[in-house]
Amino acid sequence: MRPFSTELSRRLGLTYPLVAAPMFIISNKEMLVACAEAGILGAMPSLNARTIEGFEEDLKWVRERTDKPFAINVTIQLTDPERREQDVEMCLKYDVPVMITSYGNPTSIVKRVHEEGVVVLHDVIGLRHAQKAAAAGVDAIIAVSQGAGGHAGRVNPYVLVPYLKEATGKPIVAAGCIGGGAQVAAALSLGADLAYMGTRFIASAECGAQAAYKQLVVDSGHEDIVYTDKVSGVHANFLKDTVPDWTKPDHSPEAAKRWKDIWSAGQGVQLIDEVKPIGAIVEDVVREYHDAVARLTA
Repeated sequence: MRPFSTELSRRLGLTYPLVAAPMFIISNKEMLVACAEAGILGAMPSLNARTIEGFEEDLKWVRERTDKPFAINVTIQLTDPERREQDVEMCLKYDVPVMITSYGNPTSIVKRVHEEGVVVLHDVIGLRHAQKAAAAGVDAIIAVSQGAGGHAGRVNPYVLVPYLKEATGKPIVAAGCIGGGAQVAAALSLGADLAYMGTRFIASAECGAQAAYKQLVVDSGHEDIVYTDKVSGVHANFLKDTVPDWTKPDHSPEAAKRWKDIWSAGQGVQLIDEVKPIGAIVEDVVREYHDAVARLTA
């Protein structure tokens, strides 16, 4: 497939300006390698490895299979401080080229990893946190828009992407409802440097989601997504049939065990109709992108 790029994707060494967004529990080392070999940036939360020993094993496994770029997501306030520091140092030990920070102030992480040449992306849903991230020195800001899977914002991407780009002067990664190549073209036209896709990669052969989860993503439409704070206390998008009928957030140990059966997804489910290997998904998205651009220039 014919490559296309942006300044940031070239800096990262990607064939295409696409990121497979890190997803809680289900992103895994197999996805990192498959994405790397397909020419895009795969990402995984460090906490998907339940222990620091397991995290090191994952990084070693990835490094034995690819020399191409991948990313690790560190959820700042959701990670025990000792484990967070260990995760950062482990990323440096295994030359992880990109870190994605979220849920907190990235200043100390940025300072530490910039010393080793690591690129830092930070996700936000609005201007206040985008300005804080820019002041912290992050290399790019992930604009998590309305309709994104998981903890999403309320602002439409047609507004959020150009708004944050102009307000911060930073490269922007567009997130939210990017289900295919036409949406990638739209994101780049708004001034984004990378397109952040999560939901489409749930329906991949390599994803760690259970088969029923993948099939529900395939079978669902945008009306099957619910934006609720009943799961974690923070508004997020989920497949509505998997969300319990809670009247308030449940933070009990028993509730934590149920997370594996509460399935996150974005409104981009509307655009997914098949489970495929990541390489095939990337080929589809790239073809869709070029088709969209061709329509605009016809």
